[in-house]
Amino acid sequence: MPTLVEIAHEHSDLNEEALDHLNLLLSEWGMLADFCFADMLLYLRMPNSQFIVAAQVRAATGQTLYDTDLVGVSADAVERAMIDQAFTTAKVVTGEIKVETVSEPVNLMAIPVRFEDQVIAVLTREWSQRSGRKPGQLERMYLTIFDEFTKMISNGLFPFAGRGADATVAPRVGDGVVVLDAETRVRYASPNAVSAMHRVGVSANAVGQTLAELGVAETAARHAFERREPVIEEFEQTAEVTLLTRTIPTLKRSGRQIVVTGGVVLLRDVSELRRRDRLLLTKDATIREIHHRVKNNLQTISSLLRLQARRLKSPEAISAIAESVRRIRTIALVHETLSREAGEDIAFIEIVRPLLRLVEEGLQSKDRPVKFDVVGDGGRLPAIVATPLSVVILELLQNAVDHGFPEGSQGGSVLVTLGSSHDHVLTVQVINNGRGLKPDFEMSKVTGLGLSIVRTLVTTELAGTIQMRAGNVGDSTKDLIIARDGDGTVVELVIPVARD
Repeated sequence: MPTLVEIAHEHSDLNEEALDHLNLLLSEWGMLADFCFADMLLYLRMPNSQFIVAAQVRAATGQTLYDTDLVGVSADAVERAMIDQAFTTAKVVTGEIKVETVSEPVNLMAIPVRFEDQVIAVLTREWSQRSGRKPGQLERMYLTIFDEFTKMISNGLFPFAGRGADATVAPRVGDGVVVLDAETRVRYASPNAVSAMHRVGVSANAVGQTLAELGVAETAARHAFERREPVIEEFEQTAEVTLLTRTIPTLKRSGRQIVVTGGVVLLRDVSELRRRDRLLLTKDATIREIHHRVKNNLQTISSLLRLQARRLKSPEAISAIAESVRRIRTIALVHETLSREAGEDIAFIEIVRPLLRLVEEGLQSKDRPVKFDVVGDGGRLPAIVATPLSVVILELLQNAVDHGFPEGSQGGSVLVTLGSSHDHVLTVQVINNGRGLKPDFEMSKVTGLGLSIVRTLVTTELAGTIQMRAGNVGDSTKDLIIARDGDGTVVELVIPVARD
């Protein structure tokens, strides 16, 4: 379905400022539709004087007349007459139209949308008396509120300049409505608003009292009236109750002045949501503290192993201890990163970069200088994937140095490439331009500890696949050059990444 901007660019000559005004109106018109219990359509005038539907909204508080979307449909002759009258006279026009799915005539109210002393569109309210809600006090008050907004729209006072309402945050009409006069005195409170106020200890009849007397949202209302713009405020009314309010002032022109005639407060009890938020924050802080302590414990083990290595005489034993220390420090890196981030997902590049530094410190030598680089970021990975994958990359880096650049070689480069985890699959490559693989190399017949760890972790822990082959000239990148086919080694991992 085309957007408002797409239709406007194709069928009208509205400038960007006018389109911004209409987009602000669309950010608010779900509230308008709920107040008037009706479908609402936004019409733009085309160069041939026809009118086209540029946007459509249905009310959450009433029954819709239209099961299909009308965006992109032109107004018929009867509709066009009323819409054109509203557009040219800049006045609200009412009448009746015929809708195929409804047997009786349908009421239409055409509201001119003014921007900078010019009508730029027409907003229609369309409803059926037979299928509409039966009028009661709530319905009559909501329609009165809608009439106030109708006057503001036709006078260019609504929507308000600036950012529109965030539908994911702002309270809705169904959450609770309080109507105020110019002195922030309550004229009406909907049943849901009354229930919310009861939960914060306001048991008296609110009608006729100011918000200050009630002790509810008075600061937000005063700021909204003073600044002549909506104000959203969340406050803890009691230790157990948190209210979210959005106060919208109603305005009118008095000569050259714009005066506040009252306001509408949308009220929502978000106590349960905030309680859950606090529980999540507490849980998250606890988990991060656990990761921090695990990291500290791993570092302590690593230090103990290094102390033990100083007492050993056998070069093989010292080498084995050093390898174990590097593996433990790799796992500690994961827990350190998790201790700083919320949740159990981790930016994998934040593991790989310090991992490369760790390898440089432990395996680098002046006799065989090796340059380590990483390309890509791998996205965010669950800790259950990041931990074994980090150990795998460490082993592959160590293997690249030990076998690709043995003592006495000229050194070279090792490149880690991290693909994006699209389609729930992450591809990782570890490439070096050192000595190539032996012609009879087979991954399944490897007996060395490092590659055995890699094979077990990839195929068992990570449920992935691993391929290891000799490099060729086509594997060269700007970060790593392979001079001839057969040089270097390319290891490719394909890891499934489960997402919730």
